[in-house]
Amino acid sequence: MPRKGSGTDIDEGLYSRQLYVLGHEAMKHLQTSTVLVSGLRGLGVEIAKNIILGGVRAVTLHDQGVARWADLSSQFYLREEDIGKNRAEASQPRLAELNSYVAVSAYTGALVEDFLGGFQVVVLTNTPLEDQLQVGEFCHSHGIKLVVADTRGLFGQLFCDFGEEMILTDCNGEQPLSAVVSMVTKDNPGVVTCLDEARHGFESGDFVSFTEVQGMNELNGTSPIEIKVLGPYTFSICDTSSFSDYIRGGIVSQVKVPKKISFKSLLASLAEPYFVTTDYAKASRPAQLHVGFQALHQFCAQHGRPPRPHNEEDATELVTLAQAVNARAQPALQQDSLDEDLIRKLAYVAAGDLAPINAFIGGLAAQEVLKACSGKFTPVMQWLYFDALECLPEDTKALTEEKCLPCQNRYDGQVAVFGSDLQEKLGKQRYFLVGAGAIGCELLKNFAMIGLGCGEGGAVTVTDMDVIEKSNLNQQFLFRPWDISKFKSDTAAAAVQQINPHMRVMSHQNRVGPDTEHIYDDDFFQNLDGVANALDNVDARVYVDRRCVYYRKPLLESGTLGTKGSVQVVVPFLTESYSSSQDPAEKSIPICRLKNFPNAIQHTLQWARDEFDGLFKQPAENVNQYLTDSKFLERILRLADNQPLEVLKAVQCSLVLQRPQTWADCVIWACHRWHTQYSNNIQQLLHNFPPNQLRSPVLVWAQTLCPHPLIFDVNNPLHLDYVMAAANLFAQTYGLMGSQDRAAAAILLKSVQVPSFTPRSDVKILVSDQELQHTSASVGENPQVLSMCIFTLGLTSKCLSSSPFPDLPPVSGDIYPGLECKGLTCASLPADDSRLQELKAMLPSPEKLPGFRMYPLNFNKDDDSNLHMDFIVAASNLRAENYNIPPCRPSKLIAGKIIPAIATTTAATVGLVCLELYKVVQGHQHLESYKNSFVNLALPFFSISEPLYHNQEWTLWDRFEVQGLQPNGKEMTLKQFLDYFKTEHKLEITMLSQGVYMLYSFFMPAAKLKKRLDQPMTEIVSRVSKRKLGHHVRALLLELCCKDESGEDAEVPSVRYTIC
Repeated sequence: MPRKGSGTDIDEGLYSRQLYVLGHEAMKHLQTSTVLVSGLRGLGVEIAKNIILGGVRAVTLHDQGVARWADLSSQFYLREEDIGKNRAEASQPRLAELNSYVAVSAYTGALVEDFLGGFQVVVLTNTPLEDQLQVGEFCHSHGIKLVVADTRGLFGQLFCDFGEEMILTDCNGEQPLSAVVSMVTKDNPGVVTCLDEARHGFESGDFVSFTEVQGMNELNGTSPIEIKVLGPYTFSICDTSSFSDYIRGGIVSQVKVPKKISFKSLLASLAEPYFVTTDYAKASRPAQLHVGFQALHQFCAQHGRPPRPHNEEDATELVTLAQAVNARAQPALQQDSLDEDLIRKLAYVAAGDLAPINAFIGGLAAQEVLKACSGKFTPVMQWLYFDALECLPEDTKALTEEKCLPCQNRYDGQVAVFGSDLQEKLGKQRYFLVGAGAIGCELLKNFAMIGLGCGEGGAVTVTDMDVIEKSNLNQQFLFRPWDISKFKSDTAAAAVQQINPHMRVMSHQNRVGPDTEHIYDDDFFQNLDGVANALDNVDARVYVDRRCVYYRKPLLESGTLGTKGSVQVVVPFLTESYSSSQDPAEKSIPICRLKNFPNAIQHTLQWARDEFDGLFKQPAENVNQYLTDSKFLERILRLADNQPLEVLKAVQCSLVLQRPQTWADCVIWACHRWHTQYSNNIQQLLHNFPPNQLRSPVLVWAQTLCPHPLIFDVNNPLHLDYVMAAANLFAQTYGLMGSQDRAAAAILLKSVQVPSFTPRSDVKILVSDQELQHTSASVGENPQVLSMCIFTLGLTSKCLSSSPFPDLPPVSGDIYPGLECKGLTCASLPADDSRLQELKAMLPSPEKLPGFRMYPLNFNKDDDSNLHMDFIVAASNLRAENYNIPPCRPSKLIAGKIIPAIATTTAATVGLVCLELYKVVQGHQHLESYKNSFVNLALPFFSISEPLYHNQEWTLWDRFEVQGLQPNGKEMTLKQFLDYFKTEHKLEITMLSQGVYMLYSFFMPAAKLKKRLDQPMTEIVSRVSKRKLGHHVRALLLELCCKDESGEDAEVPSVRYTIC
């Protein structure tokens, strides 16, 4: 069992994705922090859930109230049988299950000073203002950090006081930037110029340090220097006029310098507030709501209850109280004109309790708690107000007090805001949730709370093909340790039915894509009211988005990355779709930079990742194809240029020249591989480009880091790490038994004879990708050039898939060195038929290797016992040592392309998603009612704006509807289809396609056209695509190119051709 509050021991298997957000130091601070959460209604339980998942040492739950029906609107850890029980005591066992490393206890006494003094952070929710002020003064004077959070219907409030002196270690959480220096002037101030291949990304006021600068040695190892940005590649530093002359090289790195920040107490800040803006279209509202919430506290104190839902008498009284508060306010806060309509709406909904609002404010508040404990990220300074009044019906007369009266059921808190009509609509909704990971779990929880699909005829279908892993437990709060290896969708569905027994949820384990269109077919989509995406990759999002556009269904799209979250709502005929605009493609690392001239740890990690596939995946796949595919050689011999020779040589090396028989052979192979990569290839590089050699008018190494070869030392742990990982993985590809005996391997390595290496003068090394592309032009004339280039660069087939040579396999001379290959390298192989035949004859026939196969390794970052990441870390850090690049610990993040994640961001993001769901279900028709959002809780930053919509003649939602089945029962022919458009739409079709298949074109041969014109449309599609249409296909999506009556090209939408 894990130890409660286990000090500084961090379970990286559990916290892996959160560690990439917070870092180890921040996590250690969390593990020593104790937190009090007072108020266990919907907001309090949301905050407690997130900070328990975050991994603080202990959480105490405080509440003196008992559970009521209205609490079940958003308190997901209360059950109907808990009505009448203390909220904290009823919630404690379920919250404690979230994280066994966190001690969770319940307290039902008064918040006396002796009790408060035992906490580092105190969180108050749903607390009267008088109590807030009393606790706030005590906390401020005793160095206890305070977070106050409150939600009232569609309104939210957040306040932070982290003391008069808080040390902020990292304001934004971004990885420190670095750049390669190309010039430093001797001046006051000195001007630094960086390589122009990428912008340095620094900002004025940043601090930087220098390493590896040659000549101006005074810069190396100095204290962090504040900079002023002059341009995208330049910035100024300190006075360098007395420094030595700059010669070349150097790395400049951003340094996170701690800074002190100060907070006012709650009492002082109440009178002189500073606001964080969440929606710049509502920039005046925070000050108005600051007055309104104070008036609301007065109302509750006087009446012992909040204003009655949509009650005009209570709303008028709240306006009067607000006017009095405003009149007494300090001049800086006093409003010239109180927004009485806003205050009335606050009164109308103040009795409400909404799960999405609690999720958003609760996510923010929990993140502030983590900031208070760790000193990481910029806190809210000091007030934040939020409202989502756009969720109310667009018809302002639709809501009456009678429709919002409580009915003593679990939705009373929601009915108080929206009335009973919306509750009935929510229950009848049929929604499709794609994904049951972190976002999917939060969506299901909110769906259960608001009653989506919980009524007659309603349902939620969730699909996810993944199973639960340990690392999921840190964000995907519906899962427990005993659920590991179970399907996410099944487990999540069962969990939310515990939260709301009325939830109608069906779980699937299908990938949503073209191969499951027979499951998620026309009938399935046409019966839906909407779709919610909870996916982690762009391709799947685009596919689902296109299906929603085709079926004209609303889509709720969201995603998170660390502390960043985004929400997009897609509404048919009103907004653009997800696919209408996408983020730019991830910037790739230039091939030559990756292979020979790295200057950042990201380069060496990607190089190591490519090396993994080139050594342990591609060779085994090539061999298995040779052994099992009788037409393998026939296909290979048809390849162009020198490629057949390279493939056959690679297979020969794997099957004959490098095939190990024992564990010792694998160790020897790994040792040779080490020398090839970290010594020999570096010596060859320095032979081609000596450190002081000019290339054109500049030094080659003036623009990048000059490497040095390493000397193998069996006593160096990193060297032995590499050999042990590489040898074991190599053994696995041959089905041999490996070993973890480092001492025995070290003894063996001492006896390995490594041939001395002499650089060759006939090897050409390319400096830039432009040279690589230029070289590709000469390949047809001289394939030898390509072989030499590939040999030198050491490209794997994975790299080449995005290079000018996509069909070239791994090259034996570089990718598979180790055991002696009889002196044959790529550069020495003649590309003639006689050599091909000779090499072919040297290969053992598949018949002579009965039962033999190799075992390709697919990279898996999450299994710490498989040695995959051990190899990546060792290979990358050795490469970094070659080039004097500082090693990096979070290798999984880059090599494994892990998505950093934290529960706070997920909760806040999904809260915003479900606010849009309210609008979609009500059928809001005004574009300004909807909101797309981007948040970064680390800064904190919020961008909330209405969706985009391009008003064009034809939009993505438009299409021609054509009924293929004629009244006579026969299907429309191609000729009838063409005539239909000419008659009905005055359009002459010039080209017609379905997917990638061309069905008709004006340049089609006359004989083929004549034959095709009288064929039914579906028959043409089947013939051209060479496959029958599935029984589930009810319609086809066709694309047109047309001319109008004047002969001009006409831009037209697609055609939905209905078959039956």
